[in-house]
This record gives sequence, structure tokens and C-alpha cells, in this order.
Amino acid sequence: MKHVTVDPVTRIEGHLRVEMTVDEGNGKVTDALSSGTAWRGLELIMNGRDPRDAWAYIQRICGVCTTAHALASVRAVEDALGIKIPKNANYIRNIMAASLTVQDHIVHFYHLHALDWVSPVEALKADPAATANLQNTILNTYRLPFRAPNTSDTEAYPKAFPEATPAYFQAIKDKVQAIVSSGQLGIFAAQWWDHPDYQLLPPEVHLMAVAHYLEMLDKQRELVTPHVVFGGKNPHPHYIVGGMPCSISLEDGNAPVNTARLAIVDRAINLGRTLANTFYLPDLLAVGHIYVQKGMTDGGGLAKTRVLGFGAYPMDSYSGTANGDFFRQCLIRCNGVVENFGAGAAQAKFTELTAEDLSNPEVFSEGVAHSWYEYPSANADKSLHPWDGVTEAKFTAPKVGTPTDWKELDEKGKYSWLKTPKWHGKLCEVGPLARYIVIYTRAQQGLLPDPTWAEKMMLDQIDAVSKVLNLPPHIWLPTMVGRTAARGLDAQLNAEIAKFFFDQLIANLKAGDTQVANMAKWEPSEWPKKARGVGLYEAPRGALSHWVNIESGSISNYQCIVPTTWNACPRDDHAGHGAYELAMMDTRVKVPDKPLEIVKVVRSFDPCMACATHIYSTEGEKLQVVTTDPYTGTRIES
Repeated sequence: MKHVTVDPVTRIEGHLRVEMTVDEGNGKVTDALSSGTAWRGLELIMNGRDPRDAWAYIQRICGVCTTAHALASVRAVEDALGIKIPKNANYIRNIMAASLTVQDHIVHFYHLHALDWVSPVEALKADPAATANLQNTILNTYRLPFRAPNTSDTEAYPKAFPEATPAYFQAIKDKVQAIVSSGQLGIFAAQWWDHPDYQLLPPEVHLMAVAHYLEMLDKQRELVTPHVVFGGKNPHPHYIVGGMPCSISLEDGNAPVNTARLAIVDRAINLGRTLANTFYLPDLLAVGHIYVQKGMTDGGGLAKTRVLGFGAYPMDSYSGTANGDFFRQCLIRCNGVVENFGAGAAQAKFTELTAEDLSNPEVFSEGVAHSWYEYPSANADKSLHPWDGVTEAKFTAPKVGTPTDWKELDEKGKYSWLKTPKWHGKLCEVGPLARYIVIYTRAQQGLLPDPTWAEKMMLDQIDAVSKVLNLPPHIWLPTMVGRTAARGLDAQLNAEIAKFFFDQLIANLKAGDTQVANMAKWEPSEWPKKARGVGLYEAPRGALSHWVNIESGSISNYQCIVPTTWNACPRDDHAGHGAYELAMMDTRVKVPDKPLEIVKVVRSFDPCMACATHIYSTEGEKLQVVTTDPYTGTRIES
């Protein structure tokens, strides 16, 4: 047995450490530990603040999915205060959310996850002419022709399309060769390029994918243009409790949002559709198909057992979350939990998530038994509902090492700055994979009798990929490949959702409605003395919820349960391991000294651990735990 530590897991947002015990004989991971190593204090910073400002502070949790936290926050405050936003504000928020999802998934696949699959070193073996032919073959084989119905066609031709000439791929190969020959790999530095997994793909796939990696570095930034137009900037675009802060006019050219700027938004949305349809999904399915053919269908972990979703994209303005109106308005009704999907959709159990569940501490709670927090003595051994949540730090030393030089964390004690969220005392996986599993299971069991166009598209996508892979959904979806594929399908879906709601916005503006904010309850004198609310959002990484208590016009408690809290949480003594830990335990490692498979399955979740400070000694010296390279450090112990 070997004890393997990867710290930090890089090419993610924030700070994550994983430890595992690997059986060298068969490569099986017999135990695994996931530790969020950064303390999140923003929830405490919220106490005593004006709830109208909450979104501006709390979205600083993250510099990647900033607008996700802002949206969940304004929804929570509006739920507490009983504020219904105008139609235009709902459309704009949906456009911004969908645009974020497309950009986030594309950045994750190409710039955070791709180098786990493809290698610039292997790309140097490719024939540029054969790569050009492969590019056309992949486009013809793996494109999924799904579109939102009745959306406007405002683009004469795609403004971005994959190059497919020998000269283009020769130029990319020459560029990569120059980098490799220099001995300074730069953005391609520090990876286990000699790992056998890189031999699974033909060299031409490596060259094509590296080319698209470089292209997306430039193209992805344009996808969040809607945040700049409607929210003033990106990252951290502006919102307002009651709607959006952007005045719109189709007649006044000097208006903050006018016809010219709306056209810019439309262009960005169309680019998202093109990138998802002609770059992202074909690349992903080509790689995934080869992996599945090679028998690489592991890494599903908790996805086989239990997944959770909240529902997404209100079709119209809704009067609240806790009263159930949010669920009634959702375009994607993934509000529920599916258990035992690994046995097949027919055998799986679906439980709908209702408004009553949100306020029930038996349904939603967080525990800290293995987290570096403590609850008051009266609740020391209990899990608390988020509205009653407590964020009180209690750091303990590792099992082996010192508080500033960890050798081995204590899996039987406290070992993570993440809490452990629970649904009915059970752990769940969240994310695009969860959304697709919930919708597919509901449909297969006759619990989605009249699917929306978006739900129908999700079902068509699953059927199409099942045909490509020649596997039923319950086999390929709950795997590392399936988790990655679901994110690509979600990108295509959200590109269409952005276009759908953009057309809704334009139609409503043409009808004469330009209202973007409801300020009827803006003044604290209009608020109840005590109020509480919850804001739900299916963020790119999964089910996100913000929980706020308001007393005498100020925030008295604020708690966030983010997707990575669900997925990367420490184990529970009764419910078992969380999604990261189980996914690692469901993955075989070929070379324990180079656990590429482990970082690959962890990155398939697109971890977002949140930003924090570096650790320094009392003498001001920066402390370092890992040794091998800037990207992935390992320590191997017998």
C-alpha cells in the first residue's frame, strides 16, 4: 500500500489537497480524503450589513463564478423581502447566467481539464495533413445538431469555425515544437507527460486539441460580453435587489443599453453557440469515445448512488422561492434527488424537491464532524439547517506533521475547511451530470409528461451520445467521462438558453415594456422586522443556495452551500464519503507515483474551492508542502 498526497491540486479555482491509499498490486484506491485547505470567512463579513449590498460582497467568494453568487444572493434577499422582479430583469439575469455557464464550461474543458487528456509532447508526433482530415471527420461524426426552437437567426455565417488545413496544423506544431525545444514549456509545463494514458489517443487528436486550447484562450473572453453590457463589468458584474441596474431603450442611442449594445450581446451569444457546437462538443466526444472504447468507464463514485438538483431558469418572474413559485416557473425542472441511477433509470428512485423541504432541518443541513469548525455545545454533535448555521473556526493539527507542515491529515478527525451538506442525512453529487441524470430519470419514469423544449433537448442529447458511445445512459453518464461529457452538453444547452431568453427580452422591449427593476420595497421601512430567504441557482458546477436571515434591516446570519461544498465535502460518519472521495475510490491508478487518473477525476468536477491567502511561517518564509513541480505535487509514502 502507498499513501499518496497531491497538494495542491492545480488548474482549479482555490486550494485543494487530496490523499489516498493505493493498492500497488491492482491500482485500486482503498481510501481517499478531500481537504479544502482555505478558510472562507465571507459569511461572517456579511453579518450586520445591509441586505441590499449582500450580492456585492458575497460574490467575492470567487473570481471565476462571480455572477453565480451575486444571482443567488439577490434571489435570497428578494425571497426574504417578498420582491418580484420585472420580466426584463428575469430575462437579463437568465442571459447572464447562461452566458457564464457556456464560458465557464469552455474554459474548464480547454484550459483546466484538457491537459489531463492531451499532451503537447504527443502532438509533435502528428502528421498535419492527417490532422486536417481528422478535423473534418470529427466535425462530420460528432456534431450534435440541437437548437432551441423558434429562435432568431441573426448571424449570416459562423464567425468562428475550426481550421482544417495542413498549413494551419503545421504552424501549430511548429509553435509547440519551439516551446518544447526551448526547455521551458510555459503553459504546458509540469505534467506527467510519460503517463500511459497519453498513449490512448492518436497523435493527431493531441495536435488538434492543443490547437483548440490555444484558440480558446482568445475566444472565451468574448462570451461574457453580456455581463459587461447588462452588469457594467466582468468579473463581478452589478445587480440590484429588485431587478437589474441597466436602463434600456430601443430609441435612445445614448441609453446605457441601446440597440447597438444589444447587438453586441447577440453576437456574443451566437459565438457561444458556435464554439459549443463546432469546437467543444466534437472535441469532447471524439476523446470520450476513445476512452470508452478502451474501457475507461470508472470515476463515477457517488453519481451512481445519489445526485441532487434545484431547478433552473425561471421562464417568468416569480413571487418567491420558499413559497414554491420558483419551482413552478423553471424551464429545467431538475429540482429533485435521484438515487441508485447506476442500476438503471427504471430501478432508480426519484424524490421531488419542494418548497416545504427548504425550511425543514430534517431535509437540508450541514455537519462539521470532520470540518475545522465547531457548533455551540448544545448542537455540537448535530447538523444544522443553513438558516441556523454557525461558522466558528476550530483548526486541529494533522495526524502526522505540524499545523504548518502537514504530512498526513486525520481522516478520523477534522481535516477540511469545507462543511458537509446533507439531504435527509445523505450526501449527494451536484453539477451538470446531476441535472442530466434527474431529467432523464424523470422522463424514463413518466414523471415528466410534458417536457419543456430545454428538457426535450437534454433527452435528445443523451440519446445521441448513447448512440455514439454504444452504451446505455446509466453506464456512461455516472463516470468520469460522463461527468465531462455532461458539462459539454450543458454548454450547448445553455448557449441555446441564452439565445432563447435574448429573443424573449427583445420581444418584450418591442412591446413597449422597458422596466428593469421593481423598487417598491427598496426602503427598509417597507420590510418586516424579521425575515429569511433562500436563493437557488443551478450554477455551472451545480446546485447553489444562499440562505439569509434579516433582522431590523440588517443581515443577522448568512450561509452559502456551494456546489463544491456538496462535492468536495469531508466524509460523514453515518453517510459515508463525499463525491470527490468516492470518485477517487472508483478510479484505478496505473502508476501510484504519478496519479494522473486521480487529478483527472477530481478536475472532472471543475473544483471551485474559493480563493484564500498563502501560508507563511512566523519568519515570513513561504511554506511549501509539495516537491515535484509547479502544477502537481506529490508525496509518496510506503
